[in-house]
Amino acid sequence: MKRKLETTELIFKVISYTLLTMFAIGCLYPFLYAIASSISGRRAVEYSEVVLFPKEIQFEAFGQMFTNNMFWNAYSNTLFITFYGTIWSLGYSILGAYALSKKRLLFRKTFNFFLVFTMWFSAGIVPQYLNYLNTKAAFNAVGIMDDKWLVIIAMGMAAMNIILLRNAFEGVPSEIEEAAIVDGATEFQVLSKVYIPMSKSTIATVALFFGISRWNGYFWARQMISNSNEHPLMVFIRLTLEQYTDPEVMSGWNQAYASDSVIYALIVCSIVPILVIYPFIQKYFAKGTNVGGVKE
Repeated sequence: MKRKLETTELIFKVISYTLLTMFAIGCLYPFLYAIASSISGRRAVEYSEVVLFPKEIQFEAFGQMFTNNMFWNAYSNTLFITFYGTIWSLGYSILGAYALSKKRLLFRKTFNFFLVFTMWFSAGIVPQYLNYLNTKAAFNAVGIMDDKWLVIIAMGMAAMNIILLRNAFEGVPSEIEEAAIVDGATEFQVLSKVYIPMSKSTIATVALFFGISRWNGYFWARQMISNSNEHPLMVFIRLTLEQYTDPEVMSGWNQAYASDSVIYALIVCSIVPILVIYPFIQKYFAKGTNVGGVKE
């Protein structure tokens, strides 16, 4: 009986490790292929000679990219949207989660129900688009047109992130809050001095979610911003892919490299910042998700 159990366990481990290895390879290969193609010669890329390792190594694609002003403009726009968009969304989410974590809030259960309801049922893309149009119309009314703030403000909050923060706030002992109130702390001071410091791991996790979402944002930025000088990096990459139908985007590229290696170089540079930041906040990730995802 014991040997049968050990054999079953061994088979389970072999299957598990095999599946996990295949999954890891499936996740890593596209990125490794993009790196190899970005430093390979044009002919090798066009004739699909690049499989995993680069062929005819050269760095002309990166040279073309780094000397293109439109690339740096798109990169700065993405940094702007990611930084301020994360702060905006995180701030509103913290305020909303703090309010929903209070049992004394009037209609608290109703608000929580509608919050979760939006995760179960989506209204569809049309209401979202109308919401963005209303936001754009409001900006246009005050003279702000084709601005990055359109995307930052319109992409406000996410129900899942609010729930994570709410659950983390609910885990803060009420005795600590009561002690702070006795010492004369205001509601805002209780939030900033008690709840936020005690929920740093969850806040860091939610900030990562928002940051990645803003960094990778394409669709709404493409719909709401028509001025090419305000386009973020993902929109710029997409327009570069459409080189033959968008000569304005391709005017700054060396045409010998515009259709292949430069595309992969752009993809690599769009991923690097996330890879650089993630290790520094990885220690908060699992803890923050567990603390915020489990309600006591």
